[in-house]
Amino acid sequence: MTLIHEPLPEKIGPLTDADIDRMEASAATIDGHLATGRPIYGLTLGFGPLVTFEAEDEAEQGNSLISHLGTAQGRPLDPEACRLVVWLRLNSMRKGFSAVSPEFWQRVADLWNAGFVPAIPRDGTVSASGDLQPLAHAALGFAGHGEAWVRGESGQWSLAPAREVLAELGSEPLEWPVREALAFVNGTGVCLAVSLLNQRSAVRAVRAISTLTARITELLGGNPEHFEEGVGQARGQQGQIEVARWLRKEIPAGHTRNESRPLQEPYSLRCTPQVLGAVLDQLNFAGEILVRESEGCTDNPLTYDDKVLHGGNFHAMPVGFASEQTGLALHSAAYLAERQLGVLLNPTTNNGLPIMLTPRAGRGAGLAGVQISTTSFISRIRQLVTPASLTTLPTNGWNQDHVPMALNSANGVGEALDLAWLTIGSLALAVTQLAAITGRSTEGTGLWAELTEISPPLDVDRPMAGEVRRAADVMRRHADTLLADRS
Repeated sequence: MTLIHEPLPEKIGPLTDADIDRMEASAATIDGHLATGRPIYGLTLGFGPLVTFEAEDEAEQGNSLISHLGTAQGRPLDPEACRLVVWLRLNSMRKGFSAVSPEFWQRVADLWNAGFVPAIPRDGTVSASGDLQPLAHAALGFAGHGEAWVRGESGQWSLAPAREVLAELGSEPLEWPVREALAFVNGTGVCLAVSLLNQRSAVRAVRAISTLTARITELLGGNPEHFEEGVGQARGQQGQIEVARWLRKEIPAGHTRNESRPLQEPYSLRCTPQVLGAVLDQLNFAGEILVRESEGCTDNPLTYDDKVLHGGNFHAMPVGFASEQTGLALHSAAYLAERQLGVLLNPTTNNGLPIMLTPRAGRGAGLAGVQISTTSFISRIRQLVTPASLTTLPTNGWNQDHVPMALNSANGVGEALDLAWLTIGSLALAVTQLAAITGRSTEGTGLWAELTEISPPLDVDRPMAGEVRRAADVMRRHADTLLADRS
C-alpha cells in the first residue's frame, strides 16, 4: 500500500505471501492460546465492562459486536473519508497482529476494489476503544445494513441502501466472524482518516495564503526585504524558511518597495513567513504522527512473538493531539488571512484607496459584507478548534474512564477548514478587487485572470457569496498544483 499522504490507489493490491504467513501465524497463536483454556477478550469473554462474563458462542459474538455498537448518528462522512477509513483498517489487518483470516480480508478488499463505500455516521464515538460506533457502521454496511455511497457516471456521489449496492456488485452481505469484527472496529481508523484529510487540506491552505500574500506585496508595493533568505537563515526555523522561499518565488523579480509604503509592513504581511512557517512546522509534525498511526496496528487483543497481548493501542490520543494541533495551527493561518483582508479594506493601510475597496464610496459598500462574514468565520473557527481532549468524560461503566474524543476533534477541525477556505476565498476577492481598483487587473494571467473572471470589477454592489466560494475552490486547486511541484 502507498503512503497515506499520497492519493489513495484505485485498487488495493492482493496479499503477498509474507502477508499471508504473518496473518496465519497470528491466527495460530490465538488458536494455541485458546487450546490451553486461557481467556481472550471478545472471544471467550464479553466486550467492554462485560469482560467479566464468559462468551459461549464465537459466531454469535461477531454479530453482537457490530450490532450493539450501531448507535452512531449524524450525517455521513464524505465519501473520500469513508473510503480511507476502510483502507486504513485493511492496512492494519494485513500486518499479522490481528489474527484475521486472509480469505475474509480478501473479501472485504475485493468489495473495496469494486467501489463499495459504506456510509459512516460522524457522531457518537469517544475514540477510546477505537472509533467503535462509526467503525461498526462501516462493518454493518458490508453486512448489508444502513447505506453506502454510490458514484454516478458524472462523478457525483449519492446514498443508497447498502444491501442494494452489494447486490449490484454481485455480492451477498458479509457475516463478520468475531476475530475479524474485533480487528475492524477496535481501531483509530475514522478519526485518523478525517485527521489525515484535514492535515492535507490545512497544508494547502497555508500554500494558498502564501500565494495571496505575494500578490498583495506586489500590488501594494510592500517591502520584499521581509522575505529575504537571510531573515529565515538567521533564525533557523524550517517552516519559516520554506514559506519565505515560496514568497520570493511568487513576487516578481526586481520588485522593490514603493516609497509610500512603510519600511516595516503590518505584522500580518511582514510576519507571514514566521506565522505560516510555524503553522507549517506544526502541520508537518502532526502529519508525521498521523502517518505513523496509519502504518501501525491499533487492535486489541493482538499477537506478538507467539504471545496474545491485551493492551490499549486503540486509544486515539496520538490522533487526538495531532488533530487538535492541526486545528490550532489552522486558526492562526486563517486569522492571518482575515487580518490581511483588513489591511486591504482600510485606507490607512491600503495606500489611501477607498474604504472597502469600493470605487463608489457612499453609493457603494464594496467588500463590507465580505469582511463581516469573514469575521464571523474566524470566530466560529475558534469555537470549532477548541481542544476536544479538554472535554473528556468517562463512559462504558468503569471501563473507559479516560477517553480522547479524537473524532469529535477531527470533525470540528474539518468544519473549521471549510470556514478557513471561505476566508481564503474572501481574501482572494479582495486581492482581485485591489488589482481592479489600481488598474492592474488586465496584467494578471493564470490564477489572477481566473479570479478576475470570477469577480469582475465592482462597478456596482452585487451579492458575492458565490464568488467567495468559487474563489476558494480556485485557490484550493492552485495550492494543490503548487504543492505537487517540488521544484
